[in-house]
Amino acid sequence: MSCFADSRPIDFTDILTRLKGLSSAEEFFAVLGVSYDPKVLNVSRLHIMKRMGQYLAEEDFSGLPDQVIAARVRAMLERAYEDFAVSSPLTHRVFKVLKDHDPDKPHTAGRAFVPFESVLKRFGRE
Repeated sequence: MSCFADSRPIDFTDILTRLKGLSSAEEFFAVLGVSYDPKVLNVSRLHIMKRMGQYLAEEDFSGLPDQVIAARVRAMLERAYEDFAVSSPLTHRVFKVLKDHDPDKPHTAGRAFVPFESVLKRFGRE
């Protein structure tokens, strides 16, 4: 099952300001006219939006017409969605908590791991 964007033309007027006022991933997809699979969005919505934000942060839109900005932002949302439509959030690790606990990443010296059980044992003896 896929959700298809409205067949209405996309309103490009002041697109960045309008996007800042949105509150759900579905609204971003609707406003930018991007189709999506609800199953993918339900599993990876935060990851998709975070990745889109990373892509947006790399861009300079100053002086560009709204239509060009909207096309670029739409392409970024499509790219971010595709990142997670073809692989899991664990593959991309966009959030700090996932980056910090990457099993393929070498252990950082000076950061000791203390098992929770050992902390509880200390309190039980006192």
